[in-house]
Amino acid sequence: MNDHAAGPQTQGALAHQALFPIREVSRLTGVNAVTLRAWERRHGLIQPTRTDSGHRLYSQADIDTIRRIRGWLERGVAVSKVASILARGQASVQDVAVAEPSSRSQALLREAVQRFDTAALAQLFDQLSAAMALERAFTEVLMPVWHDLAAGQGAYGQASEWLFLDQFLRGRVFSHQQSHQQSPRKAQPRRLVLAPLPGPCQELELQVAGLMLGSEDVGVTLLMPGQPLDELALVCERLRPDALVLFANHALTAGMGKRLVRMAPSLQCPLLLAGEAAPLAQDSLAGTPVVCLGAEGAVMRQRLRQYLAGQLDT
Repeated sequence: MNDHAAGPQTQGALAHQALFPIREVSRLTGVNAVTLRAWERRHGLIQPTRTDSGHRLYSQADIDTIRRIRGWLERGVAVSKVASILARGQASVQDVAVAEPSSRSQALLREAVQRFDTAALAQLFDQLSAAMALERAFTEVLMPVWHDLAAGQGAYGQASEWLFLDQFLRGRVFSHQQSHQQSPRKAQPRRLVLAPLPGPCQELELQVAGLMLGSEDVGVTLLMPGQPLDELALVCERLRPDALVLFANHALTAGMGKRLVRMAPSLQCPLLLAGEAAPLAQDSLAGTPVVCLGAEGAVMRQRLRQYLAGQLDT
């Protein structure tokens, strides 16, 4: 079916309703029209509305979803897996909608970022921190906007907006971690080393994973992107953690999965996997020494606690 631009009257209606034809959506997202149709027909990832003549019309929410899809695909996630990832994220938003206006907070966050307004950004961050747990604020408000900007950097200005938000959030997480480390703790908390797997990984993603896994009972030492995988045995020998957690939001290659299995016995501590790589690799790593914690913050933390307590069936 052709998706030609609508006529003058229809264009006026589109502008009023903030709906966009497929050609404009392709320009905004960098995804060609053939792919957009395939994501709709074959995979059900997007559901645009239609004009009376059958032309597709996309809302801003559709465009945001397309950018998320593109972001996951660029990380190596198979298109067949993206639907379940999006569904988990939508369920999280729906669950919290009754208690917290997360969509409104996201809108305010976008406005502050578009103005490069540090003061407004700081005020919103403080309000979110006061209204909910910081982990929840990142899961439901901050990281969704961060991901959308990261996936949409083809549009003019979005690279600068993403860098602005990324720098601000990294600074806030670092400050939180510093104050948390200086607060009174149990005499001997459990200790984790959290390191990124080779491949696409932003520092903020790793910091937020550390935020999700850490607690009063569990201290987390972060190793930044660029950490050599071959030197993790040395790091663990010197730090003697209770576990090494490897983090990745991209699918593992078959070779990397085998490498982790071979590496596990040399670490002198358990090897755990977190991030989107974990549910994607769970079946292939079943029965190996590598334990998958999951991708969502609450799930990762719960499974970590169960594992450290010897209650997780691996």
